[in-house]
Amino acid sequence: MTHVKFNRKPFEGTLDNIVDDLFTELPALFKNEFNYPGRKGFVPVNVKETAGSFKLEVVAPGFEKTDFKVNLDQNLLTISAEVKDAVMEENEKQVRREYSCRSFKRSFTLDDKVDATAIEASYINGVLTLNLPKKDPVKAPATEIVIK
Repeated sequence: MTHVKFNRKPFEGTLDNIVDDLFTELPALFKNEFNYPGRKGFVPVNVKETAGSFKLEVVAPGFEKTDFKVNLDQNLLTISAEVKDAVMEENEKQVRREYSCRSFKRSFTLDDKVDATAIEASYINGVLTLNLPKKDPVKAPATEIVIK
């Protein structure tokens, strides 16, 4: 048996149809609105930990290296990018627009394990990679306690 869904105009038909449409479409609205990764100000970030460092990979295609700002204020690492909309010429006509680059800003609180003075960043093939090296663990020297 095949399920066929007909697209009716809103408010067409009976009250039962309106209620059915409301409850079948409502979960999709929440899913798209709250969990959609394309929402404004959101870029996906992968965080990896190796033996000597942490790596942040920010997926941000369509940007130039100069569009990014990476700031460190105390323990707060902020990654942002701003792109201005392209200005269309008067003789151009936009027939269809399916993508756009959006500005974003993400902040991360760094742990005491990170050496903030040696952070490196690179932007290759639409992925901004930040290398956050770990500090060498400082061990307190062993001291001898004198017995009185």
